[in-house]
Amino acid sequence: MNASACSLESDAAMDIAPAGLPAPQRLSLRLRVSLVLTALAAAFVLTGAALWIRDARMAITEEITAANRVATQWLTVSAQGTAAGDPAWTEARLLAHLNAVGRIRAHQLEARGADGKLLYRSPPSAYKAGRNAPEWFFDWLKPELPALNLQAGTLSLSLLPDASRSVLDLWDDLTAAATRALLALAGLFVGCWFAIDRALKPLGTVMAALDRAGEGNFDTRLPVNGPRELAHLAEAFNSMALRLERAVAENVRLSQEQALARTVTDRLEADRKAIARELHDELGQSITAVAALAGAIVQRSADAPAIRQSAEVIRDVTSRMQGDVRALLTRLRPPRSGPQETLDDAVRSYLAAWSQRHSDIELTTELFAGPSPLPDEVTLTALRIVQESCTNIVRHALASKTRIRLLREGQALTVEVSDNGRGIMPAPGQAGFGLAGMRERVAELGGSLEISSPSTGGTRIRARLPITQSAGPADDASAPSTEPAAP
Repeated sequence: MNASACSLESDAAMDIAPAGLPAPQRLSLRLRVSLVLTALAAAFVLTGAALWIRDARMAITEEITAANRVATQWLTVSAQGTAAGDPAWTEARLLAHLNAVGRIRAHQLEARGADGKLLYRSPPSAYKAGRNAPEWFFDWLKPELPALNLQAGTLSLSLLPDASRSVLDLWDDLTAAATRALLALAGLFVGCWFAIDRALKPLGTVMAALDRAGEGNFDTRLPVNGPRELAHLAEAFNSMALRLERAVAENVRLSQEQALARTVTDRLEADRKAIARELHDELGQSITAVAALAGAIVQRSADAPAIRQSAEVIRDVTSRMQGDVRALLTRLRPPRSGPQETLDDAVRSYLAAWSQRHSDIELTTELFAGPSPLPDEVTLTALRIVQESCTNIVRHALASKTRIRLLREGQALTVEVSDNGRGIMPAPGQAGFGLAGMRERVAELGGSLEISSPSTGGTRIRARLPITQSAGPADDASAPSTEPAAP
């Protein structure tokens, strides 16, 4: 998108309308500002025209009034002389005098005889003859002066004020001024149009940059130049784009790390399952075979005490090996999710076997994960935290007491393992893969993991896992039971 394609180049932009209804037109910013400025100028022009018309009306009234006074005085004197029988002002001489005078300024004069017959009427004005202002305009501006009626002997004289020529002059002046004002307003509108278009043209670059950013191109930057307002806008946009670019890069990095952690976790689970199958199928069967051979030797060596004793030792050793294999299978295989087994059951089963092997460590349990099964990923993560913690207690803690606690509160599960030992101290050459695995599992579920050393000593591992119901039950083939078959 370029600057010529943005909304500033069109008189109207389309709004989004409900389905089935035509989209209303919305005026562009350039057209709006031009219309507002032109309207303000037109308001000033109309105000000036109204004041001008008011002053012109007053001037016409004063002009007609002054002329009417002069004409009234002259005509009154003439009528009085005629009415008094002055030989210098006979009716014939008065009519001749009126004909000689002709039109009196801004007045119409008529003389009628005793029978009402029109004897004289002043000639029409030759000024702008044949033209008159519109009737409504004339009625609006004409002065309200009464006609003068005089009696000169048998003659009836009538003097009527006539402002038609003055009103026509005002109408012509007003028409010319209105034409010039309309041309000036049109010029103002066109000038505002192009001036605003030039001033807002840089916004086309801003719109194009926003479109590119909306498409995900956060490397877009605007030049910081031009007017101060546009420079501030460009700086704000560049800062926003930089933050978005960093946020996207961080999200990509986190997504990659989560995908890697998920892949590693899935591979570890697959390796655990494969190792469990190998232990059960290969090593378990071999131990069973050795135990069977040792039993056969015991039965057939009744007369050879030394051989019988060695065979019984072998049978005892294989029995212990079978127990160890069962414990390994319990640790390696994930728990089965289903109505018959809960997280409490899986942890209780594991701890029973672990406590038998480590009877020197006093074990206390508080298992309140609830009777209903949890999502597979939550169950597996909780069990792995307990297993890894118990392994670390045996290997590193030198503890004599440990406590395992499961607590389900609403949509969260708390797993807590604590001991009274010296803390978790990985062996030389190891990088703490167990703790890293814990953190990865908890982070993948969106939970939190806290490893601390209480003031009373020992170590406390507390994980808080959100319980989501999006994951369905695991397939039987991918989630074998924690109860291994006897080798």
